[in-house]
Amino acid sequence: MWFDVKTAIYPGSFDPITLGHLNVIKRASRCFDKLIVCVMVNSEKVNSGLFTPAERVELIQKVVARLPNVEVDQSDILISEYARQKKACTLVKGLRAVSDYEIELQMALINRKLNPRLETMFLPSNAKYTYVSSSVVKEMAVYGADLSDFVPHEIIDDVNEKMKSRRNCHGERSQ
Repeated sequence: MWFDVKTAIYPGSFDPITLGHLNVIKRASRCFDKLIVCVMVNSEKVNSGLFTPAERVELIQKVVARLPNVEVDQSDILISEYARQKKACTLVKGLRAVSDYEIELQMALINRKLNPRLETMFLPSNAKYTYVSSSVVKEMAVYGADLSDFVPHEIIDDVNEKMKSRRNCHGERSQ
């Protein structure tokens, strides 16, 4: 089976995409001819996300529109099988802390066991994004905090609107 060493996949939940994610995307896109940002659907979190997987794809497409070698997709199959289907042999993973490394190393070893041609490239986070996570963004959005240092400007309104509608659905007063 043929694999394209010039194609990489950056998998994640991206709920929502953060400036840290975007930093990894930009850096990885310079290393490969094609980078597929793949919204992975976690079976344990399928109904608990802020955005649906399709909405996440749309948000990411909006953010990466100026990066010609980046495409966005979604998948609910194992990433090792998805990579085989896309003929990609590299996964890109961003690391913020040592705890990320331990989890990602275990996943890299499992993925390599399932797909021996699949390598994982770890990109350490830019220092200014080490504390940024989708969970932190969602928590800040609940309280109406300024998100401009945490999420790409193209989607700030989307995150705020989604949080506002969620508050309204739960009977809470919007601010």
